[in-house]
Amino acid sequence: QVQLVESGGGEVQAGESLRLACAASGSISGINGRGWYRQAPGKQRDMVAFITSGGSTNYADSVKGRFTISRDNGKNTVYLQMNSLKPEDTAVYSCYANIATAPGRFFPFWGQGTQVTVSS
Repeated sequence: QVQLVESGGGEVQAGESLRLACAASGSISGINGRGWYRQAPGKQRDMVAFITSGGSTNYADSVKGRFTISRDNGKNTVYLQMNSLKPEDTAVYSCYANIATAPGRFFPFWGQGTQVTVSS
């Protein structure tokens, strides 16, 4: 069994920062791409940030320059540092990972989501 467990969500004021973490555990042979997605009420889930196994990153235009994704492969953990938060960043943030449960057998996994609320 593989689990992704997020932490670090909460409620902050506009301009403040939060750091999300997502730890993968279980029967893991390897991990490829990892990412953070978010879904606001009444909207579709959108990619926020993505990082490949080699460390290349990609960000949604709305968060470029404010959010930073990083990963600690030794801890099977991915982070999302969110600075200069805005009310429009309010959403449920979910982490994603492409995980091999056996050599060469990769599957997508999602965390349960963590709420981020930014008040003005």
